[in-house]
Amino acid sequence: MHRIHRIDLDDALPLLAAGRAKAEELGVKQTLCVCDESANVIALHRLPGARLTGVDIAIAKAFTAAGHERATHLFNEPPNGPALPGNEAFGISHMLPGKFAVFVGGFPLVHDGQIVGAVGISGGNGEQDKAVGAAMLAEFETLVSAPAP
Repeated sequence: MHRIHRIDLDDALPLLAAGRAKAEELGVKQTLCVCDESANVIALHRLPGARLTGVDIAIAKAFTAAGHERATHLFNEPPNGPALPGNEAFGISHMLPGKFAVFVGGFPLVHDGQIVGAVGISGGNGEQDKAVGAAMLAEFETLVSAPAP
């Protein structure tokens, strides 16, 4: 029997707050998404002024990170990124059009070696999206390492 860990809205809200704080520190208008282990959206926050397209992009990044259990930018890291031309997963993003993202900004949430969700960040350049993702992941680590009430 498997023990399943699951995140919920109470877990997602601090992640969004940490992401928003980092985005505001960087001066970037971003959209932040938190999904569960099944890639269903738990919470989405579009910062004031963030692009409308960021909503679908952030959701796709979180979906991909949860569904494939890896950060989205790993699909395209040279020389062996699986989604690069000539590699085994080239074209994978066409299998689920509009839902599968193979660029920077999606990060899985891992607890006890198990994917419990993911975050997706859209609106900045790659380094900004990674920085906001890192802030959200750090907040997640703080939450899961805190003693149970």
